[in-house]
This record gives sequence, structure tokens and C-alpha cells, in this order.
Amino acid sequence: MKPQSGAPWREQHSLSRWLWAALRRIARPGGWQSARAATRGLHDWHVDNALGRYPAKDFVPIASVPPPLTDVRLIAYYLPQFHPILENDEWWGKGFTEWRNVARAFPVYKGHYQPRLPGELGYYDLRLPEVMRRQVELAKLYGISAFCFHFYWFGGKRLLERPLDHFLQSAELDLPFCLCWANESWSRRWTGREQDVLMAQRHSPEDDIAVIRDLDKYFRDPRYLRIDGKPVLTIYRAGLFPDLGGTVARWRAEMERMGYSGIYLVATNAFDFSGHAGHGLDALSEFPPHGVSTPSIEGQLAVSPARTGGRIRSYGDVVAAETAKGTPTGVIHPGVMPAWDNSARRPTSAQIYDGSTPDLFEGWLAHAMRRAAANPAGERLVFVNAWNEWGEGAYLEPDLRYGYAYLEACASAIRDYAK
Repeated sequence: MKPQSGAPWREQHSLSRWLWAALRRIARPGGWQSARAATRGLHDWHVDNALGRYPAKDFVPIASVPPPLTDVRLIAYYLPQFHPILENDEWWGKGFTEWRNVARAFPVYKGHYQPRLPGELGYYDLRLPEVMRRQVELAKLYGISAFCFHFYWFGGKRLLERPLDHFLQSAELDLPFCLCWANESWSRRWTGREQDVLMAQRHSPEDDIAVIRDLDKYFRDPRYLRIDGKPVLTIYRAGLFPDLGGTVARWRAEMERMGYSGIYLVATNAFDFSGHAGHGLDALSEFPPHGVSTPSIEGQLAVSPARTGGRIRSYGDVVAAETAKGTPTGVIHPGVMPAWDNSARRPTSAQIYDGSTPDLFEGWLAHAMRRAAANPAGERLVFVNAWNEWGEGAYLEPDLRYGYAYLEACASAIRDYAK
């Protein structure tokens, strides 16, 4: 597919979307006048965020002592995106990385935390070995048990593989890891043009065998995360397989042929997937904000007229709903997110969870750890979305506003659990 001319990473606007956004603004109390009033003060708020003028109380300095080990392990999803590749050069413009999106984000209401500025790691490039070395040091310092790298495979074609392969080749990066196959097609979803497919995903019995054989080199690494000696593999969108039960059977048989005692297969609950046991999978993992249902609060906010779609929800409402959950039936690995706001990718139509704080996140994580403790020994995992999803505002890495506060929330939750 040929890239769009000009600046292909910019949002493409349709007439229907513009008209729908205009009607929404008119329907709000105060109509156009309210919308215009919403922009008052936004410029100053934007400038304060961009210049790093944050409340001093928000910042938490780096820790010096790690938390204790426990039987519940925190697994942080890791996005291996922050380096240029030829395909992204073609699709989004020369030199593109996710940082280009992160830098362009802006607030659409007063109090909206955008743009987000990275802390000690800066706008890093994952081609530099010292970046991942420091990420591992920070993860270990705050009790993260493993990274779960997103893995991109399209019928034998790999994308964004360089950071993962660097990790594999660098034995000194002494942190366990596992993989999550992000098995969906790539499209221009960020720009609202999901119909423009950039890299298609086509599942088949032959591809099932090919991908599991390709994963063998990772599974054999002594750092690879195992449960009962079996490598752990997560599938992001299990519902996309035309015959999921058949795929699972093929994988288990092929793993035996390769000399393994088995494979521990996890499906996420993304896009409402459920019923994992009926397909022969070992566990389901929660992948918030998937599976989280809370009301919109956009009507309570003075939102900029630049906003053309999306939803704004309360992070506090999410935590309240999630911590009201009881002990699940079957093996469910709880999931948490430190925050979520994809304004970087969709500046005028983002899904925003407003009001995240380290304290709220810590409370959610502590509850998730107690839920995980109900699973059998060795299967007590909590998945954190994510270590470094800066384009979705979902990251544990230090930023200029909070410093190491979200990492400290992890360590604090672990200490409380260990008491």
C-alpha cells in the first residue's frame, strides 16, 4: 500500500465526523458558547504542562531498596516500538517513532494531563543498549517480575523485532520475560482510517506451526517465564483465530515434538473474549481498559471544540468498579493499568480515563494481587498495561510530573501484600 502524500501520520478528517462533532457540541448545555468558553485557560494549562510546571507534591524521587519477593508476580507489557523501521518510514513518514505522537498531544479540557514528558529515560531510542539496561534496572528495583514483550508476526514477516532480539542476545539483562503475540492486522486506526490495512494478519494451520517454531528460540532462553516448566505465551486477540481449538491442539503437539513438556497458553479478554477453557487455553488475563465498563463524564467537563469524538471516563470510577470484583472462577490473571489516554495517537478523538493518581493505581493493584493469590501456586500473575505505552498514557516509566510515583506504587503494593 502506498503511503498518503504529505504528512501521513496526521489525522484524516471526514465530513461525517466533523458534522457529528458539531452536533454534539450544539447539544451540550450552552451550545457553541459553552464550547468556546472551554478554550479559555486551556492555552495556559497546555503551556504549564509543556514546560513541566507541575505541583511539587506530585513528584516522587527514586527508591533505593527493592520490595521483597512474593508468590504473586507483576508482569508488565512492553512495547518495542521506540525505534525507526523501514515500514513505519513508508507508512508514517521518515524517522517515525511513537515519540512523534507523544510530543504532539495537547489538553482538551482544563486538568487534562497532556502532553506527557518522559523523565530520566528521555525520548529514548531502543537501538541504544543502555536504554534497555536501565529499564531492567528500574523494573527490578520496583518489583516488576518480568516484561511481556509484544510480538509482531504476519505470516513469517516480523516487525519491531530489534529490541526483543537485542534482549535475547544480552544475557546481562537479567529479568525474566515472556511474549504476547499481537495477532491483529495493522491499519491506520490511529488516524480513524481502520479500513486502510498496512499489514494483514491471516491465520492458518500452516502459520500456526510456523509461528510456534519461530518462538522456539525465545522459549529456550533460561530467562523465559515458565509455569510448571512450560513457556508462557499470551495471545492478544484469541477470537481472531478461525479454529482456536485446532490452533491450540497444533501448538501443544508441536511443542511436544520440539521437546517441551508443554506450553502455558493465556488469552487476554480484549474485545470481549471469554470462555478460554472451552478452547483448551490455560488461563485468561485481563487487559484493561478492555472489559471495563464505566459511564462517560464528558458532559461534566468544559471540553474544547477541537474534540470530535471519543469518550472521557473517570479513572476513579474504573478503580471502584474493578475493586468491587470478587474472586474469579477458573484461572484468571488480573490486569491493571496505571492510566489510559490515547490523545497522542488520536488528539481530537481520544479515549481518556481522567484523574489517575499513583494512590488510586496502588489501591487497584493491591486488590488485583489479592485476587491473583486465589490462583494455584505458580500461576499467581498480575499483568500491568503497561511498562511503556506512552502513546496510550499507560506507562510505569518515570515522567517529569510524577517521577517514580507509579513504580513506587508497585513496590508499595508488593510490600503491603507481603505483610
